[in-house]
Amino acid sequence: MTNALEIQIELLRAELNNADPAERRQIEAELEQARAELAAAIAEQDRTSGAEPPQ
Repeated sequence: MTNALEIQIELLRAELNNADPAERRQIEAELEQARAELAAAIAEQDRTSGAEPPQ
C-alpha cells in the first residue's frame, strides 16, 4: 500500500510542476491528502512491526 501511495505522490508532484494556478490548488490538496495517508500507513506498519516477533 505504501508503494502505491509513494507513486501517487510522485505523480502529483510532477503534475504540480505543469499545473495552472486553478489546478495547482486542487493538486496541492490531493498531494497533502496522499502524504497524510502515507504517514498513517507507515505509522500502522510501525505499530504492527513493533509487536512481539513470532516464535
